[in-house]
Amino acid sequence: MFRFIGRRLLVAIPTLFLVVTIAFFMMRAAPGSPFDMDRKLSPEIEKNVLAKYGMNKPVGAQYLDYLAGVAHGDLGPSLKYKDKSVLAILKENYPVSLTLGLSAILIAGVVGVSLGVLAALRQNGSVDYGVMTVAILGVCIPTFVTAPLLVLVFAAKLGWVPSAGWNDGALVNLVLPVTVLALPQIAIISRLTRAGMIEVLHSNYVRTARAKGLPERRIVMKHALRAAILPLVSYLGPACAGLITGSLVVEKIFNLPGLGKFFVISALQRDYTVVMGMVIFYAALIVILNLVADLLLAVLDPRVRLS
Repeated sequence: MFRFIGRRLLVAIPTLFLVVTIAFFMMRAAPGSPFDMDRKLSPEIEKNVLAKYGMNKPVGAQYLDYLAGVAHGDLGPSLKYKDKSVLAILKENYPVSLTLGLSAILIAGVVGVSLGVLAALRQNGSVDYGVMTVAILGVCIPTFVTAPLLVLVFAAKLGWVPSAGWNDGALVNLVLPVTVLALPQIAIISRLTRAGMIEVLHSNYVRTARAKGLPERRIVMKHALRAAILPLVSYLGPACAGLITGSLVVEKIFNLPGLGKFFVISALQRDYTVVMGMVIFYAALIVILNLVADLLLAVLDPRVRLS
């Protein structure tokens, strides 16, 4: 196992290097500058500002300087937020996205797997059709539609929950944004679980277990479900990375200070270092979560060997 983990981490190094390289030159190729303002700076002031951040050097030299900083764990200072480093900005805003994302993926996992199993056990019945109809709607209707609708009904009309705001992560403020994030994932997870369960329930070893007289509940929970969720484990790696690094739509609608909203604001302001830091963070998170997913697959499926 340790050899497998070591090899995967070695492969991750050139992957992250490629991500950093592409993101760096794409940001530099975008029109505009982080120091463009309605009121143009004088040539002398602009020259001093560029020299302060090393942006008066050739692009190649800037790239090498940035790589050297990343190699030492330094993502640089923000170009728009005075006296703030990129790492400080990530630490400040990440807890919001982490709370929302983990809550959404836990709820989606429990509800989605339960609905998928229920639909598979009642295949081609009214329960199956009902669950799959809800799943299709969950996939097709985007979050920028469901979020305002939920706000209108549960916040504006009924007044059960606040319409927006963070309030230090109070539970009542998490209900709507977590629900909006979880709904599409519930739809996808339920469909994946249903497909896996149907295939497994028609396999030979499940027929053998039934022939031996094992209780149906034990067959489903101990034998069938373990094999049925294998495709789901592979999906959850990148899905978790996407959720816990923030959702622009949800964070914007509910006015939450998370990474998704901050990422777009920084991109519009041409804050190169902040955008680069968030891209690197997201890429590293995907690499780590995919590795975790592979390890879980090996635990769940004895046919998988890590060497």
